[in-house]
Amino acid sequence: MEGSPFEFLNTISLGILSLIALYVAYRFLRAVRFVQQQHAYVVERLGNYHKTLGPGIHFLVPFIDRVAYTLDLREQAIPVEPQECFTMDNVRVEVDGIIYLSVTNPENAAYGVTDYRRGAIQLAQTTTRSVIGRMELDTTFQDRAAISQAVVEVLDQVDHAWGIKVHRYEIKNIEPPRTVQKAMERQMTAERERRATVARSEGEQESTVNDAKGSKQELINQSEGEKQRRINEAEGRAEEIEALAEATAEAIERIAEAVSSPGGEEAVKLRLAEQYLDTIAKLGKEENEVLLPADLTKYESVIDGLSLDEFTLRPDGETPSPSGDGAPESASEGE
Repeated sequence: MEGSPFEFLNTISLGILSLIALYVAYRFLRAVRFVQQQHAYVVERLGNYHKTLGPGIHFLVPFIDRVAYTLDLREQAIPVEPQECFTMDNVRVEVDGIIYLSVTNPENAAYGVTDYRRGAIQLAQTTTRSVIGRMELDTTFQDRAAISQAVVEVLDQVDHAWGIKVHRYEIKNIEPPRTVQKAMERQMTAERERRATVARSEGEQESTVNDAKGSKQELINQSEGEKQRRINEAEGRAEEIEALAEATAEAIERIAEAVSSPGGEEAVKLRLAEQYLDTIAKLGKEENEVLLPADLTKYESVIDGLSLDEFTLRPDGETPSPSGDGAPESASEGE
C-alpha cells in the first residue's frame, strides 16, 4: 500500500513529460514553414516584426519566432454591400459595387491598418455617398464611370499606408425606390412614343419631298423630251426644205441645160404639149368646175406665149435667166 502513491506520482510525471515532449516537437515542426506562390508570411520575433517570408521553405526559431499574418498577394474581388445614398435632387437610391485590389506591401498591410479589406470597403462606401450626393438621379445612371473613378482616386491616397493597390471599382446596381422606377418607366415610354412619332413624321415628310422631287423631275424630263422632239422636227423640216431646194435648183439647172442644148426647145414643147393635153382631158370630170379660155384648140399660141426661146443659161452655168425682149436690164446697162 505504501508504494501506491509513488507509482501514481510517477505516472503523472511521465504523462506531463510526454505532453511537454509532444508540445516541443510540435513547436519544432511549426518552425519549418512552406510558403506558397503569391503568398507572404509576416514573422514576429518576441512580439516585434522580424521579416517577411516569400515563396519557398523557411526555418524559424522555435518559441521565439512566430508567423503573425498570412497574406494573399493575388488580386481580390471584394464586394461592397448595398447602402442608401441621396442624390442632389433628394432621391434615395441603393448602391453596391465591387473593389478589385491586391496587397503590394505585406508589412504595411499587416500593421498599417487593422483590416485592409474592411477599411477599403468603408472608404469606398463613404466616397460613393459623397459623389452621388453631388449628382442628380439621371446623372448617376449615366456617370457610373465618374463614380468609380472618384472612389479609385480616394483609395489611391491610402495605397502606400495600407500596403495595397486598388485596380478598379465597379458599380453593380443603382436602385431607386419603386415609385421612382414607375415614374422613370412612364417617362421612358413617353420618350419612345415621342421618338416614334417624330420618326414617322420625318418619314412622311421625306416621302412627300421625294414624291415632289420625282414629279418635278418627271415634268423636267417631259419638257426636255418635248423640246428635243421639236428641235428634231425643226431640224428635220429644215433639212427637208434644204434638200427640196437643192433638188429644185438642180432640176431647174438640168431643164435649162436641156433647153439650151440642140433640139431641147422642141423636146420641152413636146413635153408641155403632152401635159397640156393630159390636163385638158382631166378637166372633163363632172366634179370639176373651172373657167377656160375661149379657144382651147389654139395650142401653138399658148406655147408661144411661154417664150421658151427667150430662156438661156448664164455663162457660169447657174440659174437660167430670160434673155431677149422680156429680160430685165442688168446693172451695167442701167448705168
